[in-house]
Amino acid sequence: MSTARTGNATRSTLPPRVVVVSRRSELDELLARHGTRGAAAFFLRQRGRDLDEVTQRHEALRSALTEVGAAVPADWRRGHVERADLPRFLFAPEDVVIAVGPDGLVANVAKYLDGQPVIGVDPEPGRNAGVLVRHRASAVAGLLRARPAGQERTMVAARLDDGQELYGLNEIYVGHSGHQSARYVLADPSGARERQSSSGLIAGTGTGATGWCASIARDRAAAPPAPAPGEEALCWFVREAWPSPATGVSLVAGTLTGRAELELTAESERLVAFADGVESDALELSWGQRIRISVAGRRLHLV
Repeated sequence: MSTARTGNATRSTLPPRVVVVSRRSELDELLARHGTRGAAAFFLRQRGRDLDEVTQRHEALRSALTEVGAAVPADWRRGHVERADLPRFLFAPEDVVIAVGPDGLVANVAKYLDGQPVIGVDPEPGRNAGVLVRHRASAVAGLLRARPAGQERTMVAARLDDGQELYGLNEIYVGHSGHQSARYVLADPSGARERQSSSGLIAGTGTGATGWCASIARDRAAAPPAPAPGEEALCWFVREAWPSPATGVSLVAGTLTGRAELELTAESERLVAFADGVESDALELSWGQRIRISVAGRRLHLV
């Protein structure tokens, strides 16, 4: 990348790049699977649904993407990536990211960013919660001109003992790939250690505290309090810990703040760790490998 130097400072001579992130619509998925609209319509009718509703949602997404594209200044660079291709896409430090889709799409892209601002655009206002996709497509032009600082949201990090790392905006899951019993040794920040057999461990942020973590917390009489989205804290839960002569159930929930870490040592083959429900982009643990979970050093900058 070409640069210009002024004194000791280095600045890019290139204009910003807007990277639009989207996912295939349900209609796109149906056509990829069934080949024609007629076959897709038949498939939907068999399930009590209508192709018109699916088509309307597809058109709403296309319309939002078109309006977002038109809002990008003519002299700015552009990029586009679908959710499925995010693990292979290289974001640059000067990028401005626009996620057009449901709230979960912001979480999907957050793990691949390091400080780039994210504008969440809701193509179907009223259908999505709008927690992370806060804007209509019509607002994008003004946001790109104003470049507001936005809000920082805490992320969660997992690090394997071989140096591999994983980040999540909502939560990170560690356990068996099929959500069956996983065996491991868990160590909390106090130094307490326990051998466990469970259906996995979830560590979530304040952003994710209303999702998977919330569903677990509702069944716990003494669940730890959920952190705020910007608070440097995580809540964590062990799912369905199994008591036996060899495994315990005393370390099943808690919070992590600051630099505190949970450490899990695998005692099963092929445990996995994945973030925000994206199981296709996971770390794998073999017997004896350790993984540490903590508040991430990077944060999501949500406009």
